[in-house]
Amino acid sequence: MAAEVDVERLTTAIEDFNPIFIRLPAVRRFNFSTLSVLHTLSRSGTLRLTDLLATEQLKQPALTSLVTKLEQDGLLQRRPDPTDGRAMLLSLTRAGRQVVRSRHTERVTKLSRLVDRLTPEERDVLASSIDVLTRLTEIAAEERL
Repeated sequence: MAAEVDVERLTTAIEDFNPIFIRLPAVRRFNFSTLSVLHTLSRSGTLRLTDLLATEQLKQPALTSLVTKLEQDGLLQRRPDPTDGRAMLLSLTRAGRQVVRSRHTERVTKLSRLVDRLTPEERDVLASSIDVLTRLTEIAAEERL
C-alpha cells in the first residue's frame, strides 16, 4: 500500500525551502520576474511573447516592458517569426545563457554544502525524491497544455 502524502506539510516544506533556494546564488542580482523569464527561455528555447505569457505571472504590458529591458541589457534577443510577420521570437543571448549557467553553478555549489550536512539516511531520502519532484514538474507542465 502506498504511503499517505501529507500534502499540507509538503506544501509548507516547499514554501519554506523555495525562498532559501531562490536566494542561494549571489551572482548578479535580478528580480524574480527577470529570472523567471531567463530560466524559462533557457529551458524552452526560442518562444513567442504569447507563449512566454502562458508561463509567466505577468500581464502583457509588463512582460513586453521586461523583454525590452532584457534586450537592452543584452540578455535576450528578438527576431521576426518567419511563419508570422506580426510575431517576434525571443531567445537568450550568450550573456543571458551565461547568467542562467552561473546561477545554476552557484546553486549547485551552495546546495551541495547544505546536502553535505544531512545524515546518510537523509541524503538517501533526498536522492530518492528527485525523480518524484521531476515527475510532479512534468505533471504540472502537462496540465498547462
